[in-house]
Amino acid sequence: MRVENSFIPVRGVGEKTEKRLWHDGIADWERFEESEALGERRRERVLGFVDEARDALERRDVSFFGDALPDPELWRMYRNFDDGACFFDIETTGLDAERNKVTTVSFHRDGDTKTLVRGDDLTPGNVSAEFEASDLVVSYNGRRFDEPFLETDLGVSFEVPHIDLMYLCRRVGLTGGLKGAEEALGVGRDGVEDIDGREAVRLWHAYEDGDTEALERLVRYNRYDTENLRVVLEEVHDRVSEEVLGSSLET
Repeated sequence: MRVENSFIPVRGVGEKTEKRLWHDGIADWERFEESEALGERRRERVLGFVDEARDALERRDVSFFGDALPDPELWRMYRNFDDGACFFDIETTGLDAERNKVTTVSFHRDGDTKTLVRGDDLTPGNVSAEFEASDLVVSYNGRRFDEPFLETDLGVSFEVPHIDLMYLCRRVGLTGGLKGAEEALGVGRDGVEDIDGREAVRLWHAYEDGDTEALERLVRYNRYDTENLRVVLEEVHDRVSEEVLGSSLET
């Protein structure tokens, strides 16, 4: 699935109309142009959108598609901008963004992983710089957890499209958190020990008490979360694409 398969950004073209176009073999903009689908007014609106969207793609204007696509469908952008996608994950001292703090943040982009640590290089400027260098960001449950924490604790705002992988996983029946999705897909962690949220908090406090090895374990766990986000998204993206487009899929 790519943005070129999308028609729902066009006024008057809802999900039912888009699905009907796909069912009729009109699965992308080029095939729409070659067809005589839809009435005159809606057809002109689609063609106008296609012209704008192609120009936006050429300019790598991610904001155009971030604004055009509904939030649950931002995943359609991934194949177009995967080289600029930033997978991120945070660790915290608790679950309440109003009372607790962010301890580490890891970013995985274009094969490289970076971790920022509280009291060292975890600053609003450094976090913002990572997001600003990305075309889009990807998290697991980040809309409800990571994003509010970063906004409340560090004052970081999200200006790029944010794909929350949790909702995409649910569309193909993968539940139980990121680890549940990993297990179902056979994604391993190369010997990294399993750490839950409570243990992550304990490790941070141990580090504050002088245990540098505890920080190393926490960072290692945090980094693997971001790297496995990419692996899970690759698999789930293809599953949802096949489910949505079926035999009309053209990636």
